[in-house]
Amino acid sequence: MLFIALFLLIFLIVPVVNVIFVAFQDVTTSQFTLVNFKDFFSTALFRESFWNSLYVGVMTVLIASIFSMPLAYFTSRFEFKGAVIVQSLGIIPLIMPPFVGAVSMMMLFGRNGSINLLLERWFGINIPLMEGLNGVIFVESLHYFPFILINLSAALQNIDKSMEESAQNLGCSGFRLFRRIVLPLAMPGYMAGASLVFLKVFDDLGTPLLLNVNNMLAPQAYLRIASIGIKDPMGYVISVILVVISLSAMWMAMKSLKGKDYATVQKGGGGLAKRRMRSWEKVMAWSIILLIMTLVLAPHFGLTLLSFGSIWSYSILPDAFTFDHFVAIFTETPEFMTNTILYSFLAGSIDIVLGTAIAYIALRTKLIGRKVLDYVAMSAVAIPGLVIGIGYLRTFFAFRVPWLENQPLATWWIVIVIALSIRRLPYALRACTAALQQVSVSLEESAENLGAGKFSTIRKIVVPLMVGGILAGFVTSFATAAVELGMTLMLVSKSADGPLSYGIYVYMQSAAGRGPGAALGIAAVIVVGLCTMISYIVVDRRQKKYGMRETN
Repeated sequence: MLFIALFLLIFLIVPVVNVIFVAFQDVTTSQFTLVNFKDFFSTALFRESFWNSLYVGVMTVLIASIFSMPLAYFTSRFEFKGAVIVQSLGIIPLIMPPFVGAVSMMMLFGRNGSINLLLERWFGINIPLMEGLNGVIFVESLHYFPFILINLSAALQNIDKSMEESAQNLGCSGFRLFRRIVLPLAMPGYMAGASLVFLKVFDDLGTPLLLNVNNMLAPQAYLRIASIGIKDPMGYVISVILVVISLSAMWMAMKSLKGKDYATVQKGGGGLAKRRMRSWEKVMAWSIILLIMTLVLAPHFGLTLLSFGSIWSYSILPDAFTFDHFVAIFTETPEFMTNTILYSFLAGSIDIVLGTAIAYIALRTKLIGRKVLDYVAMSAVAIPGLVIGIGYLRTFFAFRVPWLENQPLATWWIVIVIALSIRRLPYALRACTAALQQVSVSLEESAENLGAGKFSTIRKIVVPLMVGGILAGFVTSFATAAVELGMTLMLVSKSADGPLSYGIYVYMQSAAGRGPGAALGIAAVIVVGLCTMISYIVVDRRQKKYGMRETN
């Protein structure tokens, strides 16, 4: 416990506290001051960035809700073929980070994109979907709406059908039934998904940068540190504001549900009473679903065209198709792929070791401070990756590495691995905690009664029974670390140390590099998709095996 606490202190608490400390520090006297925050709110660009970020966050949640609510309601409320396909396609955006598909969405929906070229040819109109903040909102809504879809669908499945039937017996039906009964009962799931979407928007650095939108908080923090240096206080002030907004969003989500009862009468919920659709309802439902699914799959379609297209400019489709972009990324810059595999593997390994240990300490021991250890480890989920990257630069830049010609510690690739592991630790920790909760304490007690020591019991009994959750945590950490951009942009000191996300960003900076960048994006999607599939297969097999043991 002391070793883990020391690790979290050095690589999580100290960097974040250092960012907060510098934000409140006078540049000349090094004393406590509020001048930096006064300067922030007195500067027009920073005020604009602050309000733009809030606006993008709120609008993204709103539009993501519009996308997710029909899909969740149709698949939970009605009986129709294709519900499983709709739910499966609905989570596809999660395997592609928004910055990966941002440029491809520009090629499809931009002012000179495929859709607008067709609209101008047929109707003489041009829809500015990808202009400025609208483009950021559009891209992030499409990529983050699955968070609401997943949580809302789960909440709808847990609603007691007797409550719906009681309302119908009293004359409540149609949209009024949904507004007055169904949605309020599903509000915990909706708020969980909406708060995640809001947090993800503030954590997203790549999408605004690749769409050339700099008047938001995350891009401003990055540009201040990258252009002026780590001594500029404004980057730290913006980082503190990002942390405050993230924590406030989580607090408001919990506060909005406090004091209200969402419990159901029937054990296990039972789900909404499903009914068959009438013909006109089927037409309407499928029209809405197909429209949403078309938009959802558009980034993947555009990225595929961009990765194989030789020239794609002011035309509906690329002029020709080629494999040269894929050849280029594997021959000219293979380090992006090898670095990603290395960094993500090491980060995932660190996460499952720490996650298993913290879960065991929190659930199986009575050590003082075990809950605090769990809370501190989970707190990384509310801290934007950009803030952690800035904190690492400020904290470890002064330390020198003797065997690397006295280079700053912050520029060493090992620091990237540690930062990725800290950032993704909450995912592995929750998976390991869930797995350990399924292991009966009586099994450990039986082993110890037969003479097994504590370490032998953990090694031979606990860990083998947790292996499904441990592997799921590793795969989740591996997949999400592979496409982390905010931290890597701050910590990569030379191109040779860059992972996939860094390579995509570098390639996408020029029109000539969009093809190879898209090819790298396809590689990232394949890596994340395979990891997600492996995770589902392993967890499903472990659950079936566990269920068979319980039956026996």
